[in-house]
Amino acid sequence: MTHLFSRVWAKWMGLVLSMLLFLAAFAASLAFGQTPIALESVWDALFHYDKSVQEHVIITTSRLSRSAIAAAIGASLAIAGSLLQALTKNALASPSTFGINSGAIFFIVAGAAFFSVSSMVQYMWIAFVGAAVAALMVYVLGSSGRGGMSPMKFVLAGAAITALFVAMTQGVLVTDEQSLESVLFWLAGSVAGRSVEMLLPILPFMAGGWLAALFMSHSVNILTSGEEVAKGLGQRTIWVKSAMIAIIVLLAGGSVSVGGAIGFIGLIIPHIARGLVGIDYRWIIPYCALLGASLLLLADIAARFVIMPQEMPIGVMTALIGTPFFIYLARRRAGRT
Repeated sequence: MTHLFSRVWAKWMGLVLSMLLFLAAFAASLAFGQTPIALESVWDALFHYDKSVQEHVIITTSRLSRSAIAAAIGASLAIAGSLLQALTKNALASPSTFGINSGAIFFIVAGAAFFSVSSMVQYMWIAFVGAAVAALMVYVLGSSGRGGMSPMKFVLAGAAITALFVAMTQGVLVTDEQSLESVLFWLAGSVAGRSVEMLLPILPFMAGGWLAALFMSHSVNILTSGEEVAKGLGQRTIWVKSAMIAIIVLLAGGSVSVGGAIGFIGLIIPHIARGLVGIDYRWIIPYCALLGASLLLLADIAARFVIMPQEMPIGVMTALIGTPFFIYLARRRAGRT
């Protein structure tokens, strides 16, 4: 009993520390950039705003919205990745590696090229549709054939769908170069220059996805114990899986519609969370939200300084961080087979 209490206490303390890390990363995101701003000025800009002070204007008109968008996208991609790994029972699963991000990007590019789409709300719905189509294609391919669903099938299906949508995106851009400029920052992945007005239409869907994921965490625990066990406990697995896919599409599609192709957050963070709290998704989901937001905020800060005075797209930064991690996971899994 004492051991169980100490483990729960450690998880709560870890959650508090994760929250402190997030707050520190958010504050640093407001303070650091081409114009360094003291933390005292950051505090004053948030709670004692004076439009005559240039630093206050920089924070409220640029950095605050940028940091909020990065935090929302980081939390969403991390939660989506954790649910996707639970659904497919595959440690390499994430919205970027399973083609969901690529599907959303292709639909955005096609919408801009063929239908002259320019509205943020329109981009949002198009990204949702693209993410849903890609997720459905991967799920069908990974579940069909002899033996049904398997982790290896999902890896191959994800790689195939990703390659398909990337090739189709490049084909559209080659035939319509004018659309390249309007979607360039979606292709690279970036939160620079984003206004809070871009986040507001998406935020209710993201918040709904966060709450739904937390609400479903107990059902996800049952599902990960095995299909037969879950059915034996009375769970309607088809409904649980469908709800998980819907949440993944909401979070991944919403993230792409605001920030573009930002990869690997959904791959890295779930592994870190499981390393800290085990396999209980009632803890994994909130840890993923806080750690995912923190990692993307820190990646955005690094992107501001790597090639100053220019900025590196945040999607490039997450790829630099995530690619070695992906190779490590792939090699470790290969060593077990």
